[in-house]
Amino acid sequence: MPGLVRSVDLAELRAFCAAVDLGSLGSAARLLRVSQPALSKRMRALEALAGAQLVVRSSRGIKTTPAGERLYVEARKLLAHADAVENLLAGLSSEDAPVRVAASHTIAEFVLPGRLVEYEQLRGRHLSVELVIANSVVVRELVAAGRAEFGIAAALPGSQPPAGLKQVHFCGDEVVVAVPEGHPWAELDAIDPDQLAAEPLVVRDPSANTRQTVDEALEGLGLELRPPLAEVGSTSAAKATALSERAPVLLSGIAVGRDDDGFAVKHVRGVDLRREFVLLVGAKESVAPAVRALIDHLLRAQ
Repeated sequence: MPGLVRSVDLAELRAFCAAVDLGSLGSAARLLRVSQPALSKRMRALEALAGAQLVVRSSRGIKTTPAGERLYVEARKLLAHADAVENLLAGLSSEDAPVRVAASHTIAEFVLPGRLVEYEQLRGRHLSVELVIANSVVVRELVAAGRAEFGIAAALPGSQPPAGLKQVHFCGDEVVVAVPEGHPWAELDAIDPDQLAAEPLVVRDPSANTRQTVDEALEGLGLELRPPLAEVGSTSAAKATALSERAPVLLSGIAVGRDDDGFAVKHVRGVDLRREFVLLVGAKESVAPAVRALIDHLLRAQ
């Protein structure tokens, strides 16, 4: 700046304003966590830069001179802006760190994309998300191991979340039979359990919760599925295979609407195939603010 030999140092202005506010160099030094000689040095440097005495020192503390009073008023404004900028920078750093999320195939493919876009639109900024798609058992393992900051998985009946995690309800679901148009089942009101067990189906891999839900329900009736027509690793692949093979497929109700996408959606008569998806997360104090904000949005959107 014209007339100054160097730029103003914010640390010197903080020392000056703290000393004026507290009326004591010693108190200001303790507030700023510096030694009193270090704070006195900053004060002398600021007075040298100003070319004027800014405070009057006495045994009773310090008082501003007229020049010091004028500087104090403007310095306080500058420091307030500096604090606002520092807070903004800290917030940007936290928000820009990628949020690591683990989710089951159904949630990752058919629920999260729209919710994440909605969240970005509300914030007006890009959200960086590292999404790992896995079956529900693996999702739990990833969150428990700290490799994901939170996860969304199918609930395991009767089981507790891994130690250190809590789970909250995310959404309900039901496993349904999606029947391609033209298949004889497309005209039925519902599928009998013995029909389901006798028909070669397109199914997810054995570790998928969709498959496990049906296996456990049929086991309770003394039934089991025939060897599948095809086993696939994702919901989208299961739908595509079922359409190409013109075979029924076991799907999450979230993944297929009633009578759309070339399928007729059927329920299994007398069999409860409902399930729950839960959100798994660590203790609140261990979750970064940006992660907590995303979790809150996802839960509110249900």
